[in-house]
Amino acid sequence: MDALYLVGVAVLAVFGLVFAVILFNFFGVWLRARIANAPVGMGKMVGMRLRRVPVGLIVDSRSTAVKAGIEIPSDPLEAHYLAGGDVSQVILALIAADKAGISLDFNRACAIDLATKGTGKTVLEAVRTSINPKVIDAPNPAMGRATIDGVAKDGIGAKVKARVTVRSHLDRFVGGATEETIIARVGEGIVSAIGSADSYKDVLENPDRISKAVLAKGLDSNTAFEILSIDIADVDVGDNIGAKLQSEQADADKRVAQAKAEVRRAAAVAVEQEMRAKTQEMRAKVVEAEAQVPQAMADAFRSGNLGIMDYYRMKNVQADTSMRESIAGTDKPRTEAT
Repeated sequence: MDALYLVGVAVLAVFGLVFAVILFNFFGVWLRARIANAPVGMGKMVGMRLRRVPVGLIVDSRSTAVKAGIEIPSDPLEAHYLAGGDVSQVILALIAADKAGISLDFNRACAIDLATKGTGKTVLEAVRTSINPKVIDAPNPAMGRATIDGVAKDGIGAKVKARVTVRSHLDRFVGGATEETIIARVGEGIVSAIGSADSYKDVLENPDRISKAVLAKGLDSNTAFEILSIDIADVDVGDNIGAKLQSEQADADKRVAQAKAEVRRAAAVAVEQEMRAKTQEMRAKVVEAEAQVPQAMADAFRSGNLGIMDYYRMKNVQADTSMRESIAGTDKPRTEAT
């Protein structure tokens, strides 16, 4: 009997000790939640501790939401924490959206929070941007470009700086394109608008045409933002691209013409050299033929076909021809038959 009594006392002591430990660890948090009309049971708190979830964070976040008029159970908050989300940012974003009259439920806020994890942005920033629009410079100076350059139809360039006012579109924030896409699309639209202008003067006189033309393209489609306005901050005259292109084309045409002329000159030189070679060949044949004349004359003497008087008459004709050429000033080399 005494043994059973001692066992009962020991069990009660253990339960009392456990209860005391629970009260010591969770009573303050439980009391804060109860006072804030956002009660969380002791059993749930013990379960959070066993799952290594910060009890104070969950309870305080729930209390903050309830005080702001947003009823959120502790289980979704705990689940979002275990998923790697920022519970405090989600609660603050929900409160800000509720006060601003923006429709944002808990699940979407959690999705935005998880989507922006590691990007340097938060769900609270997204809600604030939706409430207070932000201004984006186009182009972004951090990307190394100071202006967006385009060329009008007259060939003269224009340099433009634009400021884009956007606000977050919470329904498209998850999976929507980011600010870089907005800047790229705005730059493309500005270049297209400048290229459609007949003259750079039209761009300088009416810069609002650029912003209206770009804004009408619906550049915020499938992005995480809604474009409210596109304002042209600065317009400067750029280089005369048309003149440069024409000059470069003229230089290229000149080089092509020079190359073709060089080809023709080389061909002419080759033909000249060929004709000189043929001339030398013909002269060699003439010399060869003249060298056979004395032998032919000797054969004619031996055969009786040529008499001595015929020979002298031929010599007289040659002498007379040489005298006439000398008087006329003609100095041509001749080969005399001997």
